[in-house]
Amino acid sequence: MKNTVFTGVATAIVTPLNANGVDYEAFGRLIDWQIEEGINALVIAGTTGEGSTLTDEEHREVLRFSVEKIAGRVPLIAGTGSNDTAYAIDLTKFACEIGCDAMLLVTPYYNKATQRGLIESFKAIADASTKPCILYNVPSRTGCNLTPASCAALAEHPNIVGVKEASGNISQIAEIAALTKGEFDIYSGNDDQIVPLMSLGGKGVISVLSNILPKKTVELCDRFFAGDLEGSRALQLEMLPLINSLFCEVNPIPVKAAVAAMGYGENYVRLPLTTMEPENEAKMLGLMREQGLNV
Repeated sequence: MKNTVFTGVATAIVTPLNANGVDYEAFGRLIDWQIEEGINALVIAGTTGEGSTLTDEEHREVLRFSVEKIAGRVPLIAGTGSNDTAYAIDLTKFACEIGCDAMLLVTPYYNKATQRGLIESFKAIADASTKPCILYNVPSRTGCNLTPASCAALAEHPNIVGVKEASGNISQIAEIAALTKGEFDIYSGNDDQIVPLMSLGGKGVISVLSNILPKKTVELCDRFFAGDLEGSRALQLEMLPLINSLFCEVNPIPVKAAVAAMGYGENYVRLPLTTMEPENEAKMLGLMREQGLNV
């Protein structure tokens, strides 16, 4: 069995931004709070971290800052995937060199790929990496689905250890689990499916929700792994209205507003994203207050 990068919850953390660039003061406070709340790992500069609109210089500096700030307290998973395999290889090499613990590699977007193209691309990036790689399947954003058979083929690579599955297709996730026979870690990429995915042998979640409720999201997973299935299920269902609110507009629009309301930077997203619609934001903040958050 390959080494597991983390079990439980990795926050796909937002990158606080303002008109001048990255707000590193707010970002540092958010990282510290996440770790204090018991998060199991952090994903830096992924989809939620607006990695696709960070400049190359910003992307690298955000990773470098995060390595220094996290300082080995939890695993740091760097978002280094791209629709350009050569660029992903270069960024992955950089992330390995500065001390990131693992890579998150999204399926190519816009230009897409055949399944053979996906396999060859991911293998090329993993060949260049000295750290474990977690694949990221999110067809709603990329227009490209990584099939269970392709996951099984990629699971044979020594550096490819798992997948963040955000297809929403539980049948597909079950097929990945069946084909890889416990030798490949599966993480939920959807906060509304954490318990269902763990029931199929999943190791946890790479979460948007845990940006604002890290302790409670970790408790959901901890309860499941301790055998308290009823308690875990109850938490999943209790938080479902807030989860739905966090995805009522394109991620990370709502969670950026939520984190800003908690005092971690401005409610600022880069075009083509725009700030949350006022009526949606008001509803989300009300649901946050119901969860005991001071917003």
